[in-house]
Amino acid sequence: MRVLAWSILVCATILSIPAKAQTYDPRFPVCMKLYAGPLGGGEWIDCSYTSLPQCQATASGRPAMCVINPWFPPAPPPEWAGRRHRRAY
Repeated sequence: MRVLAWSILVCATILSIPAKAQTYDPRFPVCMKLYAGPLGGGEWIDCSYTSLPQCQATASGRPAMCVINPWFPPAPPPEWAGRRHRRAY
């Protein structure tokens, strides 16, 4: 009986922990991390920038920093990469 009670308690504890969603939007290559001041509010990530200068201009004067999005897919290699072309003599 005690094992069943402990099992239920452990399962309830695990299920009550909130899950975090992915904070990085994979559609944009640059994200801005915003930090709240001493009055609270936490921190959040805004991934809606297409370049570092664009993000840095928005972050200027704010408690924020710009980072490269780790979930942005890399650009595919050029079609000709890795191929060797024969020279016509």
